[in-house]
Amino acid sequence: MAVSQVFFTSAKSAEWQQVFDLYEKALDLRASKISKPGGKKSLIELDKWYQEELPAAIGEREPKYLTKDELTKLMKWKLSRGKFRPRLTELVQTNDEKLVESASTKAFKCVSNNLKKAIKELCILKAVGPATASAILAAGAPEHAPFMADESMNSVPGIGPLKYTEGQYEDFSDEIRECVKRLQNEGLSDWTPHKVELTLWTHFIINQMKPDLLKGIKRSSTDSEDGNKKRLKKS
Repeated sequence: MAVSQVFFTSAKSAEWQQVFDLYEKALDLRASKISKPGGKKSLIELDKWYQEELPAAIGEREPKYLTKDELTKLMKWKLSRGKFRPRLTELVQTNDEKLVESASTKAFKCVSNNLKKAIKELCILKAVGPATASAILAAGAPEHAPFMADESMNSVPGIGPLKYTEGQYEDFSDEIRECVKRLQNEGLSDWTPHKVELTLWTHFIINQMKPDLLKGIKRSSTDSEDGNKKRLKKS
């Protein structure tokens, strides 16, 4: 089993929190691999927009929806953070503004009780497949939807090989929601599917690019468990 899969199945809440706290370092590592001039700075700025500004903008709308400009920028973020496919950037801009708003409105309205339907509502848009649709939902409804990032999905046993289908996203999101329940039971009450997915992405990237950063987390977790065992023996 891959290292990140072991983390997903066996890590305790303290480890999850420590890895999540490394997200910015993981992002910096990922951005440093972009060869295009200004690419690193662009990804970091786009990520700040996606993780902070976009959710706030969507949350202020009643009902919630996404604009065409936001969809275009979201696509740039997704392709900068993952696999770059320039054709998608061009194609997504051909969507009609009103259609983007109506499709995203419908998706956000049903995401709380029918994630599968929410994905379908968004996939009527040009250049929007399940992965991009999940990114939209994770931005506007992080408590219901994780983003279908390659690294996050590869961290969940039994999900691969990656196909980017609605069915695979459903399997992935089911596993993530079960993980959220487990972590909430361990005291991480504010954790969401999106936060779990971000943490898996962080762990995967760091394990690939700078695994020494994870050694302290494993050691502190082990020390904590050893300390608990000693205290139990004394009592």
